[in-house]
Amino acid sequence: MSYRLGVDVGGTFTDLLLINEESGETFTAKVPSTPQDSSVGVLNGVARICEESGVDPKQISRVMHGTTVATNAVLTGKGARVGLVTTKGYEQTLQVARSFCPGGLGGWVSFVKSPLLAPLELTIGASERIGANGEIVTELDEAALRSDLEKLRATGQVEALTICFINAYVNHAHEMRAREIAMEIFDDVPISISSEVVPEMQEYERTETTVVNSYVRPEVAKYVNNLQNSLEERMGESVHLSILRSDGGLASGRASAESPVNLLMSGPAGGVTGALYFCTRAGYDDILTFDMGGTSTDVALIQGARAKVRRETIVGDVRVRAPSVDVRTVGAGGGSIAFVPELTKALRVGPESAGAVPGPAAYMKGGVEPTVCDANVVLGYLPSDVQLGGAMAIDRDAAEKAVAKVADAMGIDMMEAAEGIIRIANEAMFGALRLVSVEQGYDPRDFALVGFGGAGPLHANALGILTSAWPVIVPPGPGVLCAYGDATTQVQDEAARTYLTMVEDTSADKLLADLAELKARASESLIADGIPSEDLAVTYQADLRYVGQAFEISVEFSEADLREQGLALITDYFDNEHEKLFTFKLGDGHEILMIRAVAKANAGEIALKRLVDAGLTLDDCKLHDTRIFSGGQWHDAVIYDRKLLQENMLVPGPAIVSEMDSTTLVLPGYAARVDSIGNLLINPADAVSE
Repeated sequence: MSYRLGVDVGGTFTDLLLINEESGETFTAKVPSTPQDSSVGVLNGVARICEESGVDPKQISRVMHGTTVATNAVLTGKGARVGLVTTKGYEQTLQVARSFCPGGLGGWVSFVKSPLLAPLELTIGASERIGANGEIVTELDEAALRSDLEKLRATGQVEALTICFINAYVNHAHEMRAREIAMEIFDDVPISISSEVVPEMQEYERTETTVVNSYVRPEVAKYVNNLQNSLEERMGESVHLSILRSDGGLASGRASAESPVNLLMSGPAGGVTGALYFCTRAGYDDILTFDMGGTSTDVALIQGARAKVRRETIVGDVRVRAPSVDVRTVGAGGGSIAFVPELTKALRVGPESAGAVPGPAAYMKGGVEPTVCDANVVLGYLPSDVQLGGAMAIDRDAAEKAVAKVADAMGIDMMEAAEGIIRIANEAMFGALRLVSVEQGYDPRDFALVGFGGAGPLHANALGILTSAWPVIVPPGPGVLCAYGDATTQVQDEAARTYLTMVEDTSADKLLADLAELKARASESLIADGIPSEDLAVTYQADLRYVGQAFEISVEFSEADLREQGLALITDYFDNEHEKLFTFKLGDGHEILMIRAVAKANAGEIALKRLVDAGLTLDDCKLHDTRIFSGGQWHDAVIYDRKLLQENMLVPGPAIVSEMDSTTLVLPGYAARVDSIGNLLINPADAVSE
């Protein structure tokens, strides 16, 4: 019997999900994260979940892992010291950047530029030049390069090396030769070259992306190698470790160590893929997702069972050319602190958070400031007599004392203050959902809304009211959904090249021939990891714009569709998307900027666990009665145990559905039905029936 393990490392907890591939049976566990070395928390979790489930670790064949190692290295500035080799005369590329200061018209007054990830004192210029069409204008001066590299090595400061030459994306000959020379001198230092990391035009973005790859590479490689070795000791040498990429796919441990720039948004991508897993199997292909944790909320849009992917990743003030799921983040979480400024006397919530320590006042860990979590406790949405996760008790008195600070500052009733905190937090999340829907040309009413994360299900019903996106879906195990996503996605890789061709000057056959080369490159790493070529599925993408534009739209298609419909397939899609975003389309003047091939490995289907009819009634699932405050008044409500709910059961609101990792609130006037997958589908009460 074979198992696969999904692991998601968060700032406070490491979530684990163990799946029986044959029966679909699952086991979950949470252990404290270990920021000093995340692999320790992962291994502690493996021991915990195997002990609790009774599964022999050697029965686990695959470990799928979402990690924040690369992200944290960038955010904390604790990456490697990077040396940079560029074309002579272009040593200042990172310093000049795009000559843009964030913050509006006066942004330059207060803007403080972060230190360069590859400092100027560790940057050298090589005498060489490649022309824009790929011809060699100036041969590489190997002797001078060797001398400069030896001087750079003598500083003793370089922990990773980056090579990025002008126009190397069309001809990588000089970069390849420079790497050969550098490997003789920096024999124990990882070396990244731009033509392999991101072979795309625009020298600043290409340089920045390759430097970031070098910056996080030693830390990620160390982490992945240590984790791989530790897993092999416990599970056997056949265990396969995969790391979740920013675009929602998986990469092998080897590929992750070589190209860690693709892991910067690994964490949020897990929740999106987990939501896709449950919703598509329940028949919902168009969904809005919101993942509400303790500090922030991540939102995304999925259409046609595909998450929107953007061609850049942003972490802090670092922006790189690496694909990532289009996730927007807002500073509204369960730990967001509510306060009343002395000047305005207007209630504010977040973005400052109480975090895990001291945490909300109700957690009794030393927190005294009012938070969103405390407001939920005061309103009865988080019952104080039901322990979180079966272990963490809630102190209602402490929550009331904290929320009373806001009420006193505004001169209003405590319950009114608590409702105000929740409404403001909900509006902040609604604003983020508008960013990925309305402001991208999509109507939220055409989508279902999926709420997950530790706090998401508490606010899901209210967000459904604001967006009119029905049903509101709360998947099974919403608090560990990111681990579900890690365990159920596919291993993938991609290859791209700059194209810069007018559609009218090419043909479908010529485009297919160029895509075939990329298909081979995209498949190389997967085949090197032992995946047979017959198990690979390849899709293609083209980035289009109207000639002269500085904006492009990515179009995805298959080889069969392109052969059948021709180039009109991609131009028509582009025109329609452009009209949706900007209210107009031109119909001609299409230019293809980039083409790419995305190869995905067949991970093998997991048996989908469905609810078993145990002959229970809704009353059998009842824990006890309670009261909640909503709409300015108290309502009698019932608390139900989610693990006992059966398919087609209808839970009328007001109600609270409790489980190990999260709590779902069903508001008055709404009802939740349980589907065959185990999702809770919340709709207005008059839209559902027994």
